Amino acid sequence: MAEVIHDPQQEFWRPAMALEDAPEVVSPAAPATLAEACSRCGTEFMIGSRFCHTCGAHRPEKNAVVTTSAGRATRDFVAGAFSWLQSAVVEVYKRLKFPAWLRYLHFHEIKNWIGLPTPSLVAFMIGLGCIVGAVGVSLFYRASNLAEFQAIQMWRIEWLLAATASFVAGILLKRPSSNDPD
Repeated sequence: MAEVIHDPQQEFWRPAMALEDAPEVVSPAAPATLAEACSRCGTEFMIGSRFCHTCGAHRPEKNAVVTTSAGRATRDFVAGAFSWLQSAVVEVYKRLKFPAWLRYLHFHEIKNWIGLPTPSLVAFMIGLGCIVGAVGVSLFYRASNLAEFQAIQMWRIEWLLAATASFVAGILLKRPSSNDPD
């Protein structure tokens, strides 16, 4: 139908073509020989795409094995290295004995103790970090003249402003509980 129009405008879905050069309409759909889903992340490919829009992997042909012996050897080496690293980390982790009080520092323990939802708790922790930053500016920098004093005060103000913004975000992200009065 596009070939009937004498002066077609370029549209985002229509390939650029001149009427004299292309006597028949070219379908933008992908050939049936291409894979339907990404083998790396499992996402379904978009129509006509040559790459996965999620992970960026190349779209292979359907039922095609594209690994070479060098690629297979590299993949096997990397898989072996990762399995060795994983087993070494697990072995070291088993040997370490952590103190019993350390379990109170787990994120879910703090979340249950304070009673905040996850986004509010993250904003609260960022706010506490900003307050530590404001105090840290006072500990690390000493003013020797008025210009340095003003610069240090500005840094403190910026840290405290960031803490305030984070605490306000935590308040706004908190869901109202059912037993709160209206």
